[in-house]
Amino acid sequence: MKVKLRLSGGQYKELRDHLFPGDGLEAVAVALCGRRKGDYAQVLTINRLVLIPYQECERRSDFIQWSTNRLVPLLETAMSRDMAILRIHSHPSGLDEFSELDDQSDRDLFSSIFGWIDSDAPHASAIMLPDGHIIGRAVTSGLQLLPLASVSVAGDDLRFWFPSGDCEDSPDFTLRHAQLFGRGTTTMLRRLSVAVVGYSGTGSLVVEQLARLGVGRLVLVDPERVEIKNLNRIPNATREDAYLERYKVEVAARAIAQMGFGTELVLLRENLCTTRAVCTVGECDILFGCMDGAEGRHLLNRLAIFYSIPYFDVGVELEADGLGGINEIAGVVHYVQPGGSTLLERGAYSMSQVESEGLKRTDPGRYQQEVREGYIRGTREDRPAVISVNMLFSSMLVLDFLARLHEFRYDHNREFASVYASLVHSYCIRKFESGPGDPAQTKHLGRGDTLPLLGMPSLSERKLS
Repeated sequence: MKVKLRLSGGQYKELRDHLFPGDGLEAVAVALCGRRKGDYAQVLTINRLVLIPYQECERRSDFIQWSTNRLVPLLETAMSRDMAILRIHSHPSGLDEFSELDDQSDRDLFSSIFGWIDSDAPHASAIMLPDGHIIGRAVTSGLQLLPLASVSVAGDDLRFWFPSGDCEDSPDFTLRHAQLFGRGTTTMLRRLSVAVVGYSGTGSLVVEQLARLGVGRLVLVDPERVEIKNLNRIPNATREDAYLERYKVEVAARAIAQMGFGTELVLLRENLCTTRAVCTVGECDILFGCMDGAEGRHLLNRLAIFYSIPYFDVGVELEADGLGGINEIAGVVHYVQPGGSTLLERGAYSMSQVESEGLKRTDPGRYQQEVREGYIRGTREDRPAVISVNMLFSSMLVLDFLARLHEFRYDHNREFASVYASLVHSYCIRKFESGPGDPAQTKHLGRGDTLPLLGMPSLSERKLS
């Protein structure tokens, strides 16, 4: 069983401040966690933190005993909503493993939790060390204690921790990357599962970079087939692909297989707005959005919140004046962290755009009628696309991802929540993360699987795995 634990940057800071108050004594917290009950991985995402007050504990440098009274409301919610419980405590001494006392404590605590909650799904226990490193393990219904496949934090920086000793050597083809980013980063990339939604002008270039950087698992989502008009901007696409109407993601799979890097691929030849696509993407560690539309962006933003996944988004604007000249060549790279400001708050799209695109997808006839009658305005059915521009902004997107894994910028990553650039006007503007985000959205942080999925009636199928 592969079980992962995810925290937002805000939750991580709150935990670290509580677990290490500076007195050298152990401290403890518990959390209610959402679940993504996937086939590839079971994911636990912190939804609600409860910091156990110091005065309710017996605390020493290598021991803590605490009252479980504050756990009861969490157990009631976990039982009614099929959620999980996390216990996390500190090791001020720096001991980077669970002690025998921890083993016995976890078995006693989680035996009671499984007796309360009528579910065999796993819960988790974790330790935070003085340097902020988190070690975790899943607790099964049989009280087995299994190392977590990963613990991750999606804040201004991205942090991933994996079980000690569970490390494969970096492949030879990543040697040049390791010279710049270090073997730790290249090895980390090999362990990540990354979703890329949209495989066209920018998405195809993002996938090309991620595969050659050595990302271990790629989930590619795109329902479209190759057309002649795609050939000038999708690497590895051929006239034969257009003639045979091959799916775009199949072109990607062929190219990545020919690279021979051993990348695991999952191809979803469907729109993101399906239960299967949302569930599969929700298991991934990183999201890349490479779509023009508002509906897909809105859905990815909700995915990032519900499943605590960092989300990278790119948009390109090309505007010709109709007379052979150019009015604008511009693009924007966004990084959306769970619990931070959303793309909607940043003005990347409007809800009217989301609604009109949803109508176009589900009822094309009515959509065209409303366009004709003037209820829907400002739609652009086909946009200019130039591969050199797409290359620039897709590279900026991937570099932002790498900068958050392996800090190399002089300025703090918080200052790069959005980066806007115009090639016509020769400017580059960056905006800092202004979070926390809209409470109406952030209340769902780490909620995990729900019925309906993501709280959206259009995703109301009951099967979530």
